Order: sequence, then C-alpha cells, then structure tokens
Amino acid sequence: MINNISASIPLLINLNGNLVSFEKPLVMGVLNITKDSFYEKSRFTKIENIVEHTQKMLAAGASIIDIGAASSRPGASLISSKEEIEILEPIFKELVKKFPETYFSIDTYNALTARYAAENGAALINDISAGKIDSEMFKTVASLNIAYVMMHMQGVPENMQQNPSYQNVLEETIVYFVERVGEAREAGIKDIILDPGFGFGKTLEHNYLLLKNLSLFEVFQMPILCGLSRKSFVNQIIHTSPENALNGTTVLNTIALLNGANILRVHDVIEAQQAVELVKYYNKVSN
Repeated sequence: MINNISASIPLLINLNGNLVSFEKPLVMGVLNITKDSFYEKSRFTKIENIVEHTQKMLAAGASIIDIGAASSRPGASLISSKEEIEILEPIFKELVKKFPETYFSIDTYNALTARYAAENGAALINDISAGKIDSEMFKTVASLNIAYVMMHMQGVPENMQQNPSYQNVLEETIVYFVERVGEAREAGIKDIILDPGFGFGKTLEHNYLLLKNLSLFEVFQMPILCGLSRKSFVNQIIHTSPENALNGTTVLNTIALLNGANILRVHDVIEAQQAVELVKYYNKVSN
C-alpha cells in the first residue's frame, strides 16, 4: 500500500490574502490563450469562449485557473513581456471582472508580466524556469508578495527536448530545488510551490522516475504541483495523441495523488476532481 506522507504535513499557502489548505489536493485548470499550445482543444483566443471555458472549469471544481499567454511546448521560442502582456491584458482584465473571487495563476517566465499580473489581480505566478530565464523574477515576486510556482526544466522550451541528459534525474532535480528555493528565500519569496517539470527537459524514463519517486520532494515541506495532462510521455506508452489521452492522463494523475501531489494542473477538470475525491477516500480507509 502506498502511504501518502504529505497528508500528515499541514501545508498552507497565501493566495490573495487567503490561507489555502492542501488537506485535499487542488485542481488547477489550464487556460491557454495562445494559438501554439500542444493540445489544440485547450487553445482559446475569443473572449466569449475564454469566459465560457473558465466558467465550466470553475463549475467542475477547479480551485485555480492557470492562464498561459506564451507557449512552452517543446520547440517554442521565448517571447518578450511586451508581447505577452499585449495578449494577456484584455483577456485577464475581463476574467478578473467576471470572476472576482477566483484564484488566477499566470504562466510566465517574464518578471514584467508577473508584475502586471499581480497588480491586476493574479494570486499566483507559475514560472517554468524557476527564475532562470529572467534574473529579475525572484526580486519581483518577492516585492509583490505573491505565491510562486517554481518548475524544474533543463534548457529552455526551444531546446529542452534535444537529448536531455542526467547522471541521476532525481538527485539533480532535488539539488536544483535546494539551490533555487534557497535563492528565492534569500530574495524574500514566502509562498513557494514546487513543480518537478514533467515533460520539460526529460526523457520518457526520466518522467516516470520522477512520478514514481514524487514523495521524495516532500522533504521540502512545500506543495507539489504535477502537470501531466495529455503530454507526450502519456502518449508514448499507450500510443495515443493529446486528443485521446484523457484516460492515460487520469491514470497518471491518480498515481501522482497517491505519491503526494498537492495540485494537479490539467485540461480536464471534472476527471481530475474525480481522481482527487477517489484518492481522498482511498487514503482515509483504515486496514
């Protein structure tokens, strides 16, 4: 039987002045407002469709909506904060107006975008580079006193899947977080969430090693976010495509929950929420 060690650790994080508990894992719904996301059905550009999809995800049980205005798929080029804010601004303002009580996360590696987002209602900055792409990110996040997701990635999206190599992916990812968390704390960032970076500079085996050993990251006593949804390492095993990878995604989300995940970042909120409820009940059943 797999023990959920994290259930005994009281994890709390400050989102827009509210202390949010991870007694039950949270579901983060993906909202891509770029035309370049790897999963076509997750792309939205028209404001009426974006509002409708956000409403559906919230009704299905999403606790956080993660907005991406810059693609981070393998091979994608970096974009400037100016370009990113131009895409984000009209949409984000409308969403905050329509859903004022919602926790919005902004998926960005640009410090200026993080500042814009925080000053206009975002509760969370989700940085795939853990401050490596923009050296001003840690200082900016600390000054804004906003919660921060730091992800592990080898390279940048444009080259991250070009022969990723590690001596020991588990050890190197943990050492990476030790260093990045230390720098983030020194900068003054208080609320940190860790994301092992599934699919970001990892081979097929690397991803499954990280998933199998996810509980190792509980040593940080910080919430653990897993973004497994419809990614290539799901499809490579069961010979699916992003469009028909929901079942495989749900299986891996369930494994992640059993191994200590606190947040699932997903395209399909209903199914992820069902996995959360089932694993919650499974974990509380005594022998």
